[in-house]
Amino acid sequence: MKFYPHLTKFPGKFLISPKKWKKNEEKFIKKADKVIVVTKESKKEIIKRVQINADKIIDVPNTVRKDFFTKHSIFPDILDRYANHFVLLYIGDTGLRRGLQTAIKSLVFLSDKITNIKLVVVGKNSTDTILKQLAKDLKVEKYVDFLGWKDPKYFSSYILSSAICISPLHRNLHHDTTYANKIFQYMSFGKPLLVSDATAQKNLTENYNYGLVHKAEDVNDFADKTIQLYRSEALRTKFSENGKDFVRNKFSWEQTSKKLIHLYDNLLN
Repeated sequence: MKFYPHLTKFPGKFLISPKKWKKNEEKFIKKADKVIVVTKESKKEIIKRVQINADKIIDVPNTVRKDFFTKHSIFPDILDRYANHFVLLYIGDTGLRRGLQTAIKSLVFLSDKITNIKLVVVGKNSTDTILKQLAKDLKVEKYVDFLGWKDPKYFSSYILSSAICISPLHRNLHHDTTYANKIFQYMSFGKPLLVSDATAQKNLTENYNYGLVHKAEDVNDFADKTIQLYRSEALRTKFSENGKDFVRNKFSWEQTSKKLIHLYDNLLN
C-alpha cells in the first residue's frame, strides 16, 4: 500500500494509514481459523511477524487456468507485426515499482548489440508519462511500443510473438512474497523468462530452471542477462521447455487449487 500512487498524494496520503492496515491485518490473522496466501515466502513472513502456528496458513499460488493456454485465439496481425523483431515482452500494470525503467534504460546498450530489439509493453499506469519521457530522453523511443491495456484475448499472441518475457520487479516486502501472475502466463506458452531477484519469483525461477535472474534495478545486469539469452538459442529453448512443462503439468490452477478445495472441504472439521 505504501507504493500506491493515491497514497502518496492528497487526499489518500492523509486519509489512509498503512500502519493501521498492518495492525488490523495482524489482528484478523490471529482471529481467523485459516489464512490463505499465494507463496511459501508469504507464509514464512507472516509466521515470523505474527507468531502463529504454521498449520493455520495455506499457500495457494495465483497460477493460470488451463483455458488460458488451451482455448486461446491467434491474431496473425500481432505475430506479423513483430516477426522481424527480437521482442522483450512485459504484460501488466506498469507502475514504477514494476521495474520497467530498468528495461528502458538497458535499451541504450542493447540496441547496439541487438539491432532489431523491441520492448513491447502491454499495460498501463498513471505514471506512464514518466516511462515515456525516459524513453524519449534516452533516445530509445523507436525501440519501445507502449500499447496500453489490451483485451486479455490478445495476450497469447503477444506472448507468442516474443523472444523473452520479463518481470523486472523492484525488491520490497510485497514483491518478495508474491507472484506476478504474468510469469505463469509467459511460461504456459513456452517463453524463457528474465526476472528480477524479488525473492518469490527468484526462488521459483532457480528451482525450476525456466529463466535467468537479474539484480533488481541493475541496468547492467538486466542487459547482460538479455544478451546471454539472445546469444544462446539452446538456452532459450531449454528454459522454454522447462517453463511450459512446469505450468502445464504441475502449476496450472487446476493443480494448485486442489489445496484450496481440500481446505474448504475440511474447514468445519
